[in-house]
Amino acid sequence: MIMLDARSLRAALPISECVEAMRQVFMDTAQSGYYAPVRSRVRPAGESPNGMTLMPTLRLKAPRRWCLKQMVVTPDNSVRGLDPLQGLVILHDGDDGRVLAIADAPGLTTLRTAATTALATLTFARSDARTVAIIGTGVQGRTHIEAMRAILPGAQIRLWGRSAQKALELARETQCEAMPTIEQAVRDADVVCTVTAAHDPILRREWLTPGCHVNAVGSSTPAACEIDPALMAASRLFVDRRDAALAESGDVRRALAEGAITEDHIQAELGDVLLGRHAGRTDPQEITLYKSLGFGALDLGAIELALLNASARGLGTMVPWA
Repeated sequence: MIMLDARSLRAALPISECVEAMRQVFMDTAQSGYYAPVRSRVRPAGESPNGMTLMPTLRLKAPRRWCLKQMVVTPDNSVRGLDPLQGLVILHDGDDGRVLAIADAPGLTTLRTAATTALATLTFARSDARTVAIIGTGVQGRTHIEAMRAILPGAQIRLWGRSAQKALELARETQCEAMPTIEQAVRDADVVCTVTAAHDPILRREWLTPGCHVNAVGSSTPAACEIDPALMAASRLFVDRRDAALAESGDVRRALAEGAITEDHIQAELGDVLLGRHAGRTDPQEITLYKSLGFGALDLGAIELALLNASARGLGTMVPWA
């Protein structure tokens, strides 16, 4: 068995390779290749500083693999200097159950999420997209800069974060441009990525240029919301999983609750677009929006790629396992 910490994962999961692994997962998912129930959340009754999420997945085609991601989510970790997500991803042989690999869940989640955003951008953004706005300067913000550079190497990237100083420091480090407001960051942008922990909408329709593509990434619970319902209504909306979007996405659920959209407003899942079953962008002037939540099959695809690369490159730690 191989154990992969965050450093080993970064070496074993180059963004460009991870994008292609995620492409295959989405297409296999659209062809019923996985058993991947919506994540379960466990939190004790009453006030609690954290809760646990569980994401089990089985790949049904050969080679069969079971995967489980378990994470304890502690929002207050940010003030401790820790990632709010702490946990593991475990890959099992799907036939005999042997443990094949264990990986750092926050590191793997960060990389495969950014790779998925890159894939969605390649799928939905205009081919001449050159200006990217990234809203949020945490771990996901940093990794999304890397992902956008991988697919749009000549792009101008603008950053906004709640801490102007942190945004300025990250911009200097990554050769991006720090912006004083979200509106200024997204004005005339071809691609916008929201990677924040916002509980109320931060991105508004009137700020966006026709033809913009939005990746809504940060909110992954019913209580969190980054996208204004009016923007949801004005966009062609695509999701990673329809069932998860309706159950878990605060962006989608708020727009539904306010009557801005109906469930039919969801055009398709990304996998269906990749397979050619559904058109993605149909007009260079329309706004497209991809709501990213993540699901267990993506973790399985990412840890499997990491295991393959780690084995070939001598990464990670080999551990005897009975």
